[in-house]
Parts: sequence; structure tokens; C-alpha cells
Amino acid sequence: MTKCTTKTINFSPYKSKKITANFTGGDITSDGGLLLLRETDKKLCLTKQLSKLIPDVRNQSYCDHSILQMLRQRIYGLALGYEDINDHDNLRSDIAMQTAVGSDKELASKSTLSRFENSIDRKSIIAMNKLLVETFINSFTNPPKELILDFDATDDKIHGHQEFRHYHGYYREYCYLPLYVFCGDKLLTSFLRPSNIDAAKYSWAILSLLVKRFREQWPNVKIIFRGDCGFCRHKMFDWCDKNNVYYIVGLPGNKRLQELAKEIKEKVIGDYDKDEIKQRQFDQFYYAAKSWSKKRRAIVKAEHTFLGENTRFIVTNLEGAPQQLYDDLYCARGNMENYIKQQQLELFADRTSCHKWWANQFRVMLSSCAYVLFTTMKELLLQGTELAKAQCHTIRIKLLKIGSIVIRNTRRVKFLLSSSYPYQNLFYQIAHKLYPD
Repeated sequence: MTKCTTKTINFSPYKSKKITANFTGGDITSDGGLLLLRETDKKLCLTKQLSKLIPDVRNQSYCDHSILQMLRQRIYGLALGYEDINDHDNLRSDIAMQTAVGSDKELASKSTLSRFENSIDRKSIIAMNKLLVETFINSFTNPPKELILDFDATDDKIHGHQEFRHYHGYYREYCYLPLYVFCGDKLLTSFLRPSNIDAAKYSWAILSLLVKRFREQWPNVKIIFRGDCGFCRHKMFDWCDKNNVYYIVGLPGNKRLQELAKEIKEKVIGDYDKDEIKQRQFDQFYYAAKSWSKKRRAIVKAEHTFLGENTRFIVTNLEGAPQQLYDDLYCARGNMENYIKQQQLELFADRTSCHKWWANQFRVMLSSCAYVLFTTMKELLLQGTELAKAQCHTIRIKLLKIGSIVIRNTRRVKFLLSSSYPYQNLFYQIAHKLYPD
């Protein structure tokens, strides 16, 4: 292979010393901590199981890269912060990435990875989502007493002419409308949808499948469905009542609800006018829209501050004091929005720039798998450490992005990590948990 002469870069001198730089340092990586991610994946068997769900219809005599290797290359790349598939034209030569993927030669190019992504079909995507659920189930050593399933939709802005591209009036942009389901910080489903649909579309079917699977595994588990007012659908409530599923969901305000809450709203406004101190009170009543099969328990939060009135409603079949249900249970769903932000901003689930629909769905799944690796690291390795509640980006910067010289020969691969790396003790601790001496 022809070696081009590397240009020298000159910088301003330090005292009387000349400062220059060039790119002839040899096999040096900025991702020495990738070894931790590799061992976490091996412990979880995530990419290995994923690879079995994707049929390989290629002529193997012309193939240099396995499905497993390409999956690892893409998922590990996203975890390390490489959002663009073009990054892999250089990353494929990184010995650290080659070692983590399980190869001694150059990895797949951007063209090969693009063909791989565009080969994915609906059947494989469904199987991958099922694997996320099974991974969640296997994370429990003892049966859980309660599961709170958080549903939420978000916008995924698109700029090209991808399949099923539509304009969304609320977001005022062309976008997709993916649906995410979490239990705590653990991801259960990431389902890409077109944006010309109801925000709750398919949520009933997904809830039904999840409840059925969890009840097979844990017959006595208490299941709570939680969502914002976009998921306030009376047929879903009827189904929950029939199947012993609890719910706590936002209730869109209307004239009738405002009338029912009139008394407590007036009291809060009166108290605020006396002291000009934030006032906040709760009440409850039974309410049914015309389309509902019966009246249901509604909770109102009446609040007044210097910014004005702030009234919110929720509907639930749970027992408990109104304020406790609102503050401790319903408001906790806000954490899910942070998990979605990690998916989109830190793991690039919104990088849906492929033309084909299922290729874009696959990219969402790849980001979801990277997220699962990070949450597994937190659960198994980072409990009791300063990174126990860290987000994906923080874990990436502090544990994965480590400068290292890599030496590879026929007998071993040796990583010489930076001597000035500030989290050496934590790295030793985690590595020992993953692969005890």
C-alpha cells in the first residue's frame, strides 16, 4: 500500500523550542476504553443474539465481513460518538475497533455498511424488538413486584425525501414520529412511525404484547401504564380494566373539566392574591366524556404563580391520595424524556437519513442497542461509583475515550493506555468485574 508523505504542521514556539506535529504516530487510538464496551457486550450477548435474527442472503464466497462484525462495528461506533456512516471509512482501520469487533483486518467500508442497513426487513426489526424485551426480562434475578411502562412519542426531523415522509402540524416540520417504551431507564421498544398518524397509534397493540409476555414470565406482577395526554384513549382504558392493568395518564383540559375544577381554581387564585406566594392544591372527581363507557377517576392540580394559572388533569384507576399520585407517580414520567434525549442527541437515533423505511428503523434499533449496552454498564459495573447516574455521553467521555497506543502481533494485542488518564482506579475496578484475573 502506497504511503503518502505526511505534511508537518508548525505551531507557535514554546520559549525557544519549535513545536511541530504530523500524523505519523502509528497505531494510536482515541477509544482505548472500547474494551469495556466489548466485554459488556460479551457478558450480555447482545450483538451475538442480534446477528442470529438477521438472515444473511449474500454469496459467502464474496463476503469479507460477517453480520456480527458489521453489527458490532455500527453499534460500538454509535456508542463512541461516531454518528455518520462515513466515519467508518477511517474508523475501519482503527486496531482498537478491529479488536473489539473481532477482526485482524480492515473492517467494513461505508458502502458495505450501507448495503447491510438497506437489506433489513420488517421481520428482522420485529425480532430485534422482541430481543430488547427478553434482555429486559433476563436482567431480573428475582420477579419484580411492579412494572411501570412509560410510553411517549417524539419528533424525528428529516431533511430529505425518505419513504413515508410527512409534514407534522404541531412540530411544524417534516419528521417521523417514533414511539418509545421504557420501564425505569430500561428500553423496551423503539418503534419508528410516520408522522401523519395519531400519537397513540400502535401503543395499544404494543401494550397488549408487553403485558402478555410479562404475565407469562411473572404472573403476579403489577403493571402500570403511564403516558401523557397524547395517550388518553378510552378504549385503551377499557382494555386495561378488563386485563387488570393500572393506568395513570394525562387528561386534556376542556370546558367541562374546567367547570368541575372551578371551585378549587378560584380558591387557589384567592389565596395567591392574598399573599402573592405560589399556591398549589389538588382535588378529584369522576368524569366521563361522551365516548367513554363509564366515569373514571380524574385528579386536578390547580396551581397559580406570578406567571398565572397552571391547571393540569390526569385520569387513573389507581388508589391513593391525589397529590401523591400526581407528584410521586405521574410527574416521574418526565425522566423518560431524558432517556429519549440520550437516544436522539447522544446516540443519534434521529440519524434517519436513509431513503428506505426499514433501513431507518434499523438505525433507530442500532442506537437502541447502544443505549442498552450503556444501561447494562451502569447496572452491573457503575453502581456505587460517581458514574452510577451518568448519562451516555458522560460515560463515553470518561470511560471510553482514552488515548492509547495499540501493539498487535501474532500472539497478542496490547493497549498502552494514557498514563495521565484521570479515572484509572475506576477503570481497573470495572475491568476486574467484567473479566476477573
